Amino acid sequence: MKAILCLQYCQPDDLVLVDIPDPVAGPGEAVIAIKAAALNFFDILMIQGKYQIKPPFPFSPAAEVAGVIESVGPGVTEVKVGDRVVASCGHNGAREKIALPAASIVKIPDNLDYDRAAGIIIIYGTALHALEDRASPKPGETLAVLGAAGGTGLAACELGKLMGLKVIACASSDEKLEFAKAHGAELTLNYGKEDLKEGLRKLTGGKGVDIIFDPVGGTYAEQALRSIAWEGRFLVIGFAAGDIPKMPLNLALLKGCDIRGVFWGAWTRQNPEKNRANLEKLVKWTAEGKISSHVDRTFPLAQTADALKVLAGRQAMGKVILHP
Repeated sequence: MKAILCLQYCQPDDLVLVDIPDPVAGPGEAVIAIKAAALNFFDILMIQGKYQIKPPFPFSPAAEVAGVIESVGPGVTEVKVGDRVVASCGHNGAREKIALPAASIVKIPDNLDYDRAAGIIIIYGTALHALEDRASPKPGETLAVLGAAGGTGLAACELGKLMGLKVIACASSDEKLEFAKAHGAELTLNYGKEDLKEGLRKLTGGKGVDIIFDPVGGTYAEQALRSIAWEGRFLVIGFAAGDIPKMPLNLALLKGCDIRGVFWGAWTRQNPEKNRANLEKLVKWTAEGKISSHVDRTFPLAQTADALKVLAGRQAMGKVILHP
């Protein structure tokens, strides 16, 4: 089968397309013939050796896949050959087939296409865990989403609206803001043109923002924290801007606010049953049209480097999908 491999820490253009043996389903495993594999920003960090998880070489990027069950190993009852499914794999999704524990695989309905299914797991899983488990949200509270047109940001806009929050989309261009507004945002702020701290204070009538969802980091993080409301919650999602901000802790004291980390991957390992229930709920919501799982663009497997560069340049609005 064909696979994109990272042989050593490298840039996207250094990844190689090779033939490797087909996987075989062991006890409790199933082999998925991959129809769509979703990329995320951390895939770039992973191939560069800058991510907290460092798979052994050689490995493939892409941490979430959708496809069809091709074979099952001994003891598997959760899925059968021919089932349409989605699964989180951590890495190794940029290939034609993958063997995974059957308990981690979730079936998808016939009316949900593979591209949108593949994009559900990580961005919506992260946003749902952040907002439901970490943010302590109350209906009517304000939610400011940085990087609102990116994958995780867009998921936070949609889920925030579903939870009854007043969503403020923050992004670097008017085009991205219009896109976020079409996906759940009520208010918008262009931090390419306007000061983020002052803009958020103005949009909240001077009160400040109740919940800040920050997958961007960099210089925007401190500006956003300075706009937070009394007893607000600042959610640390990631650092797409590249720099990990050094936050002045006196701000947490002065605002009586919380800075809360959101590490979805570690949470899923400690709460597998809750995570599976979340994923089944997200699959259902996507099939029902309650969330979009919007696909920005798709690439054949051979163009994985081009797909990763779209993410690196923060050009994507929604998900970037590979077709093995």
